[in-house]
Amino acid sequence: MASRDNTVTGGAYWFVPLCRALPAAALAILITFNQNHSPSLGLLAFGIFAVISGIVVALFSHRTLAAGVERSVFLAHGAISLLAGVIAFAMTGGGLAFFMFLVSGWAILTGFLELYAGIRSRGRSFASRDWIFIGALTVAFAVVLLVIPPDLRDEFTGSNGVSGVLSSSIIAVGLLGAYGAIVAVYLIIGGLSLKWAASPVTSAPQDGIAS
Repeated sequence: MASRDNTVTGGAYWFVPLCRALPAAALAILITFNQNHSPSLGLLAFGIFAVISGIVVALFSHRTLAAGVERSVFLAHGAISLLAGVIAFAMTGGGLAFFMFLVSGWAILTGFLELYAGIRSRGRSFASRDWIFIGALTVAFAVVLLVIPPDLRDEFTGSNGVSGVLSSSIIAVGLLGAYGAIVAVYLIIGGLSLKWAASPVTSAPQDGIAS
C-alpha cells in the first residue's frame, strides 16, 4: 500500500525533468542568440517550446505517475501547452499584445496546475519540490509579463556612442528566453537529484525485511 501512496515511483520519473529541460533549453538558445526580439520570433520560439513540452509532459507523466489527481493535472498541463503551441504557430503574426496574452495565459494555467500538484503531493512525492518551484516560477513569469507596459519604447545612447531602443517586445521576448534558461537548468538538476535519490529509497524496504 505504501508504494501506491507515492505519486512518483522512485527511479521511474527522473528522466522526465531531463526531457522537459530540452525544449526549455532550445527556447532559451533560440531567443538569446537572436537579436530580433520581435513578437513573431517570440511566438515561433514559444510555439516550438510549448508543443514539444506539452507532448513530453502528457506522454511521460502518463507513463510514470501513479493513477490519480497528479497524473490528471499533468495530462491537463500537457494538453494546455500543446494547444497554446499550436495557436502560437498559427498566429505568428499576431503581434505583441497577442504574444503577451497567449504566453501569460499559458503560464498562469500551467503554473498553477504544477504548483497545485507540488503542494498536494508534498511529503509523498520525490518530485514535489521541483513542481512547486517550477509552478511558482511560471506564475511569477506570467505576473511580470502582464505588468510590462505594452507601449514602452525607450531610446538610449550608450557610453560608447551606440544608440538603441528598449521596447516592450524586447523585454517580453527576452524574459521568455530567460525563463527557458532558468527552467532548463533547474530541471536538469532536479532530474539528476531524483535519479540519485531513488537508490536509498528503494533499498529501505529491503533493509527492513532483512532485519
